[in-house]
Amino acid sequence: MSISKEIKDSFRFGSSLTQLIYINLAIFLIYSLVRVIMFIGGTQPGSSYAHWLAVPAGLHQLLSRPWTLLTYMFFHENFLHILFNLLWLYWFGRLFLQHLSQRQLVGVYLLGGITGAIFFIAAYNILPVFRAISSEAMALGASASVLAVVIAVSTLKPNNSIYILFLGEVKLKYLALATIIIDIISIPVSNPGGHIAHLGGAVFGFSFIKLLNRGTDLTKFLNIFSRVKKPKAHRSKNLKVSYRRPETDYEYNRRKANEQKSIDRILDKIAKSGYDSLSKEEKETLFRMKNDSVN
Repeated sequence: MSISKEIKDSFRFGSSLTQLIYINLAIFLIYSLVRVIMFIGGTQPGSSYAHWLAVPAGLHQLLSRPWTLLTYMFFHENFLHILFNLLWLYWFGRLFLQHLSQRQLVGVYLLGGITGAIFFIAAYNILPVFRAISSEAMALGASASVLAVVIAVSTLKPNNSIYILFLGEVKLKYLALATIIIDIISIPVSNPGGHIAHLGGAVFGFSFIKLLNRGTDLTKFLNIFSRVKKPKAHRSKNLKVSYRRPETDYEYNRRKANEQKSIDRILDKIAKSGYDSLSKEEKETLFRMKNDSVN
């Protein structure tokens, strides 16, 4: 199997977490290649062409390119920036999917990023210390989206622990608290817009879990994208139709957790032996779960 086909299959059959990581990587690689080509062509690489993807703080600039509210959270200029963001997204995304659905992961990523952008834009247009430079400020990177996932998991399972090098086991609630404190005290030191956006993502992640516990799922709107119109079939007069009662949130989350375990096992097999090593049943399971992953 060729490398390109392996990448294509892993994206097609992978989880939403895998797809989010791939999208970030693809945009970074394309941007980096364009930057190399421009440098070789004699154009000094700068940020003048990156403003089409980064979200601006100035309201006039934002109105001229509103799509940046989405694109900025997938766009990185620096290798270390994307490396640490994707590592955090991978670690905490897997924890997230142990308890919640892939659709909810995508929703928290997107809405957390948008909330981070709103915090950033509001701060630079309201606070006097930033107002004078609002027309020049831009934000980019997945940090706000990633922090929304981190805080969501930490709010849902605050007493769960993870192992951190040199520190040992640390409870998620303490890790989340430390991350937020670092962002707050770093605002006057460097990259204030980025730290403010992080706090916006954190606020969304916390609010998402609190509302979810009360029965309100802020990511439910993503269900609309899975409602693809299918050709109408001729219904037999003798056809019997049965209806199932709707799943409760507990039943839904338990079923999704079990499905995720199955798909993780299959993906591990792909990683070790390739896609062709899967049995027919495993391929059908992978394809079926992929189709259901956003429901």
